[in-house]
Amino acid sequence: MTNKIHITTPLTDEIISNLKSGDEVLISGTIYTARDAAHKKLVDSINSGESLPFDIKNTIIYYVGPSPKKPGNVIGSAGPTTSYRMDAYTPTLLDLGLKGMIGKGSRNKNVVESIKKNHAVYFAAIGGVGTLISSTIKSSEVIAYEELGPEAVHKLTVENFPAIVVLDSGGNDLYTIEREKYKKNE
Repeated sequence: MTNKIHITTPLTDEIISNLKSGDEVLISGTIYTARDAAHKKLVDSINSGESLPFDIKNTIIYYVGPSPKKPGNVIGSAGPTTSYRMDAYTPTLLDLGLKGMIGKGSRNKNVVESIKKNHAVYFAAIGGVGTLISSTIKSSEVIAYEELGPEAVHKLTVENFPAIVVLDSGGNDLYTIEREKYKKNE
């Protein structure tokens, strides 16, 4: 079994430099949620010269729209959504200091180049285990765009949130690396 790397937010250049594609991590600290509707609002705010509802510098955004919580729970099921839907907005946020994203699936070339340029990282969370992931969320607060319902921006406090580094700051892509290994073994 692989040792998991424990990291704490906010993300620093040192933390990011030590993460390599394929590393399994456990994230603790504060992360924010945003899906495509919230990303559009964030970038529209930037383009209009307005301030963002949270300081994006050195943060992680988790691509999730949590389901309603049951009584006694902090949050409902919180599995990742497909990341490519945020690709049009991601470089703008990375340029403002966003350092990490959590989702599922591949990212486009512009996002990969922006990750390299801005010394950031993209993590994958495993789809289909939203209830397990929600058990790592210790608090959840809607901080912006409440009208978007589950797609509102939440501030989450997480403890040992499981993820895998897909794209490290050098642009090394786990999906590409593993496909090539598979082809060599055919």
